[in-house]
Amino acid sequence: MAEGGGAATPGAEAGGSKRRRRRRPRRGSGHAAGGAKAQGASRGGETAGEAPRSSAGTARTGTEPGRGQAAQGQGQKRKPQRKRRRQGQKKNEQKSQKQRQKRRGTSANASRRARGAPSKREISAGGVVYRRDGEEIEIVLASRRTRRGELAWGLAKGGIEDNESAEEAAVREVREETGLLAEIEDSLGETRYFYVWEDVRIRKTVHFFLMRHTGGNIDDRDDEMEEIRWFPLERALKRAAYRGERDVLGRAAEILR
Repeated sequence: MAEGGGAATPGAEAGGSKRRRRRRPRRGSGHAAGGAKAQGASRGGETAGEAPRSSAGTARTGTEPGRGQAAQGQGQKRKPQRKRRRQGQKKNEQKSQKQRQKRRGTSANASRRARGAPSKREISAGGVVYRRDGEEIEIVLASRRTRRGELAWGLAKGGIEDNESAEEAAVREVREETGLLAEIEDSLGETRYFYVWEDVRIRKTVHFFLMRHTGGNIDDRDDEMEEIRWFPLERALKRAAYRGERDVLGRAAEILR
């Protein structure tokens, strides 16, 4: 019994060890499964942890769109300014266009009035008075107020009286309007234009002469002219208000140079 018992004990121990060995893999497999679950959980945790990171990343990247939105907001602020500028430019263009149309309409109305108005012819004479100061040539110009109240610079001229020649009228008009004495040296031709005065169409012809200054005083002129001034030849060509008189000054410059 003792031996049998003793023999049974090792067997039991062996069986128990075998069972234990069998159980160990089960335990190990279970443990491994648990570890796999744990690893899966840990991986899930990592993936779950990645979600906040990605969300944080999107939050970080979301700041950049925010900056972009701020830039867009600035752009939107600039757009009204550009719009206002364009509107201002458009208003200025419309205003200038209206002014041009008004001027054209005024001249057109004057032309229409002139077509139906009675006409009249006038013949006048005037002079380009010059003096030399060393190598410089100066021309005298007289200023008068227009109907609009603007100051216009031009040449002395006036109507030819009865029994008076164009040359005599030119010398007289220069003396009356500028207070200066001058002698005729050459003819500068004539200019033709028309204007409407008190519903009468005036067709005017003006004979101009090149005249050399000999004396006189600008303070002795009549009150028709506001100011008398000597200008250098090149400047006088630019300051003359009327195109016909600028052409006459150009002819005088060709002779004097």
